[in-house]
Amino acid sequence: MAHAPIAPSDGTASWRGLSRSGLIRAGLVLVFLLASVALLAPWIAPHSPLTQFEAGLDRDGMPRPPSLRFLLGTDSLGRDVLSRTLHGARISLVVGGVAMLAATAIGSMVGLLSGFFGRWVDASLMRVTEIVMALPALLLAIAFAGLMDGRVAHLHPGFLPMHFLDLKLERGLVGVLLVIGLVSWTGAARVVRAQVLSVKEFEFVHASRALGGSSVRILFRHVLPNVIPTVLVLATMNTAATIGLEAGLSYLGVGVPPPSPSWGGMISEGQPYLIVAPWLVLPPGLAVVTAVVAFNLLGQGLQDALDPRAGAR
Repeated sequence: MAHAPIAPSDGTASWRGLSRSGLIRAGLVLVFLLASVALLAPWIAPHSPLTQFEAGLDRDGMPRPPSLRFLLGTDSLGRDVLSRTLHGARISLVVGGVAMLAATAIGSMVGLLSGFFGRWVDASLMRVTEIVMALPALLLAIAFAGLMDGRVAHLHPGFLPMHFLDLKLERGLVGVLLVIGLVSWTGAARVVRAQVLSVKEFEFVHASRALGGSSVRILFRHVLPNVIPTVLVLATMNTAATIGLEAGLSYLGVGVPPPSPSWGGMISEGQPYLIVAPWLVLPPGLAVVTAVVAFNLLGQGLQDALDPRAGAR
């Protein structure tokens, strides 16, 4: 992911740009609708997403097409597709939001430390970042997901007497969050580093250092606030990426395990019936596209509004 660093700008102009941006308004509307669906899914879904109805399959054992009882039809197990799609919004938004926070926090901290301290800190952190970036995110996520087989990770260094933590690695929502967070931070690290390299040369940073300000104070009091607009844009864009990655993992069978109604899992389950029962694939597919487009619109709008050079383009 490559986004142009966002230079510090006048707050009033930025907020005016936010309120006038059509991209932001469109993105917010879509995100609000998705969030509303996720929150209200237990009440607006016509059926339970896990119930297998006897009338959900025809005499040949095939999914039923859309009808008054099943508005979007049923799947191969006789479950209501509409109810599963609505409940799937909960998983996708939770994974997208929490994994985004983890990835953005890791990437921002790596970028801050690398760009501010430079030298061996920069060299070490950027080499690790480049190694992770050299591996396709989906393949790396699949490799991490393969470790989620119920084994217990013991965090107990042999040279220390204390015992830190036993972490059970198993598939589930928490495991997916961990996997996606571990592979999605590299883009944020590189962009934040580039922004910090620019900000730390500003006069107010040199003045603070000349007055005896510590590195920690300068980093978090002066540098970090000027990087927040960049982090905000990255976080929004990362949400779209993490939703897509979660759908990809679920599609491949290494995401949230069934019978949880994950959009990617629904697409995978419905793929064999694509020709004869397209209603199994189209609703979750459109839901994934809508979620990714919503956060990309919001992120692009934020980037244009918070970048003072946007008005000159």
